[in-house]
Amino acid sequence: MKKLFAVLLIAVSAQALAAPACSQFVPNAQFPVLANAKLEPKTRLLCYSDFAVLHSGLTHGPLWSAEYLTRAHLAEAKRQTRTNKFFEEPALPPSEGATLADYKRSGYDRGHMSPAGDRWTGEAMAQSFTLANVVPQDKDNNEHLWARIESTVRKIAKRYGEAYVITGPLFSGQTLRTIGATRVFVPTQLFKVVYVPGAGKAFAVVVDNVATDRYEVKTVHELETMSGIRFPGIPEALKDQRIGGLKGV
Repeated sequence: MKKLFAVLLIAVSAQALAAPACSQFVPNAQFPVLANAKLEPKTRLLCYSDFAVLHSGLTHGPLWSAEYLTRAHLAEAKRQTRTNKFFEEPALPPSEGATLADYKRSGYDRGHMSPAGDRWTGEAMAQSFTLANVVPQDKDNNEHLWARIESTVRKIAKRYGEAYVITGPLFSGQTLRTIGATRVFVPTQLFKVVYVPGAGKAFAVVVDNVATDRYEVKTVHELETMSGIRFPGIPEALKDQRIGGLKGV
């Protein structure tokens, strides 16, 4: 028991010490800002080796997960072996994090926000399976449409050399579904914000958390209004930019 406690203390300390370095994963070193005060309580910034998460002790999952993709990173990511070993996040108090039992027989996939397919080291691959980085996601959605969107974002990062990507859940409506004894909130929608500095482009993709082949491309300002989250690191001049659909999705 003492040994386990020591390991947990090291894990928590490592997260805390790493916190300042998280800024490398967000555009212009500026973190997303929660404009909706209802989202603020029990939030914790968790820093991993190649992505960062803002976790909510209210929803028991991430509010956003941020990553910085480069052509070189993605070349390394192709060499990684997917671990598929989900785990409960030791850096969170037990009352705030989701448990493996919450997802068991829930009918939902454990949907990554920062994808395992983007991780470019073995350590990062393992870390991506923390429950702090996943939400309850429709299985068909996760395996088909969402997977294609993730693949397209990788192609964009490769084409232009780099991209900042912020992914998270949306919770719309008065009554929200939950799973498990912890009552993990089930998102009604999922979003990705993509900022490509080299191309001078920024846009958002929104998908309903159901079996669907439909997605919506939004401006960053539209996503800010929908989500209650602001993205100050993205230049304001790009936030009303409206692009066409995503090629290949």
